[in-house]
Amino acid sequence: MLPSVKECFNLMEKYRMLTNIKEHSIVVAKVAKIIARGLNNAGIKISLQKVIAGALLHDIGKTPSLQSGGDHSKIGANICLENGFKEIAEIVREHVRLVHFDVNDPPDEREVVFYADKRVNHNKVVPLEERLAYVIKRYTKSPHEPLARAIKDNFVLCKTVEKKLFKFLPFSPHDLSNLVKDETLYS
Repeated sequence: MLPSVKECFNLMEKYRMLTNIKEHSIVVAKVAKIIARGLNNAGIKISLQKVIAGALLHDIGKTPSLQSGGDHSKIGANICLENGFKEIAEIVREHVRLVHFDVNDPPDEREVVFYADKRVNHNKVVPLEERLAYVIKRYTKSPHEPLARAIKDNFVLCKTVEKKLFKFLPFSPHDLSNLVKDETLYS
């Protein structure tokens, strides 16, 4: 079962998603929808409803993780499972780090949400390099520590995902910041 946009917003309220995280998630959903629609137009089957729900709920575990110190992607995946959204749980679980990725497989919803999340800093679409700099500054003490290296490696993977997605799209990664301005989550 896939949640509607309204059900996603209800879950955000139920799990007390902070306003800034909600705003971030809405922009991630718009970016993901643009990419998914473009892939569909190129003949690649991507579920718009699954992408939008996965993007809206990708940080559903963030507020509980701030309280518990746990991994927000795992907490979020469990929240999705508890609410009967198994298909979305997989996307939420892998939105920070893709576990199963093959450049030769067709693009899928997990990859779209993973990439869209990396393109949105707070509630603004930014280049991957800007988001990387923010994440390293926010979550590490030094750009040379092992966590910083892991984050950089994850963004190298994200560049690979970007190439994989955009080889099918009629617009460039740079165009997303303009395209998102007119995007809605409905229809």
